[in-house]
Amino acid sequence: MSRALAREVFLAFGLVSLLLGSMYLSTGTFPPMVVVESGSMMHDEDGQVGVIDPGDLVLVINPDRKNIVTFVEATDSQNENFGYKSHGMEGDVIVFSKNGGSDTPVIHRALLKAVENESGGWDVPGTTLRGVDSINLTLDYSCQSYHGNTHDLRIDNWVPSHEGYLTTGDNQDSNGCRIDQLSATGQDGRNGLLDENNNPVTAVKDEWVIGIASTEIPWIGAAKLLFSPPPSASYVTDKTWTMLGLVIATILVAPSILDVISRNPSSEEE
Repeated sequence: MSRALAREVFLAFGLVSLLLGSMYLSTGTFPPMVVVESGSMMHDEDGQVGVIDPGDLVLVINPDRKNIVTFVEATDSQNENFGYKSHGMEGDVIVFSKNGGSDTPVIHRALLKAVENESGGWDVPGTTLRGVDSINLTLDYSCQSYHGNTHDLRIDNWVPSHEGYLTTGDNQDSNGCRIDQLSATGQDGRNGLLDENNNPVTAVKDEWVIGIASTEIPWIGAAKLLFSPPPSASYVTDKTWTMLGLVIATILVAPSILDVISRNPSSEEE
């Protein structure tokens, strides 16, 4: 290996290390970002910047560094977090492991959190529910339209097995009025995720939260999905593939353009 090539390799390695190190210091997690693999958080079929779409890279903040704001807290006019939005809707988006397992984490919005009341029952911050035996709540979350009416997301007779968050994806076409935790929807079989052992996902405990979704870097992660097992790449929109191609082309062409410019002195220099 020539000295020049060794220097280029060293500089490239150093740049990558510096970038990853900076992101780790900023987020407190490693790896500091995740690639979105499904369309469960999309807001429209074409995808859009500012919303989590398949193929996006998302920086993940350590939950010890930031309090999670739920959807009900962000939509409660009496709450200090009223109006807070993240990735196109109220409340935070969290990355969590299903029932604390080791399979692929989920990145979905935190709707609410059930907290044990010291006197018994359950509290739901962001609502008037305090010390209730079961949680019944209609959220200000328009999620489905049929028979000419729009319906809001409902929590029916939920008795939590432990403290934790209820979650859902933003995509109305694929998620509709569904919630990841089957037990929160009156055992409605249209709802619910399953963990790696085929068990229904329960409320997300604090220790199961891997991080909080922060800055979105659009399109770049689609390159990874191209080499991932199916059907990951099939969720990526045509718009994302097009934008990824433009980004790659720009990266490849830019050095040549800069080199041409540097080799041609300006008229003033002449």
